[in-house]
Amino acid sequence: MKPHIFSLQGEQALAMTMALQPLLAFDFDGTLAPIVTMPDMARMPSGVVSRLRLLSQRLPVAIVTGRELADVRKRLDFTPKYIVGSHGAESELLDASPMWVSAMASAREWLQPFRTELQDLDVHIEDKRSSIALHFRRARERERAQRRLEEILKTAGPALHVFGGKLVYNIVAARAPDKADAVHAVMAREGSASAVFIGDDVNDEPVFQRAPAHWLTIKVGRTSWHSRARYYLDSPSEMALLLDRMLAQLAAAPAPSG
Repeated sequence: MKPHIFSLQGEQALAMTMALQPLLAFDFDGTLAPIVTMPDMARMPSGVVSRLRLLSQRLPVAIVTGRELADVRKRLDFTPKYIVGSHGAESELLDASPMWVSAMASAREWLQPFRTELQDLDVHIEDKRSSIALHFRRARERERAQRRLEEILKTAGPALHVFGGKLVYNIVAARAPDKADAVHAVMAREGSASAVFIGDDVNDEPVFQRAPAHWLTIKVGRTSWHSRARYYLDSPSEMALLLDRMLAQLAAAPAPSG
């Protein structure tokens, strides 16, 4: 079992990482904001927002989310230095390849014949341009909707990458960057000595898997799959306390010069 970040081992790891003035990178839904039935209702608690504002004055902060950039930006209530959307495919640091654009256009055409059926199953199709999400959280017959989605998604061509999440299936271009690519690109831009990355879902696992040993990775919540994150939080309700711990570590150290 992974240790909790508030265990003695976790507190020591947090202190060592914060001393390196790391990049702070966060997923949004299920991490900074609780999961809600209606995705449009997702918001960060005010206590999380206020602490992130303070942290962003001392360290580079990145939001790395499955949401579209324009969508997540209006939900933040503070200005991070970096925002990455669509699971890594939408970023100011990574130009969209014509191949990715073509693949997503093909995905829309492929899904078109199934749209009426999916709507009848209460599956919400969220088109985020660089990715498509098929939500079945609100389906009255959730197992039936999931089975049919899995049947449909098996017909996706090799130009597309399909992966699951919390009551959602995601579709991206097969060669589009993932969250790990995006976080490493931000690290290269910043030249930070280390990073903290916190996420809660399957699309965060590439970052956990490719994180060097000196990064601090934290999984929010316990799930059925074996996460590669090194520590965990029980739920997003602990996020404000974790951010307090980060601020306390920074307050105990002198601000970097220059």
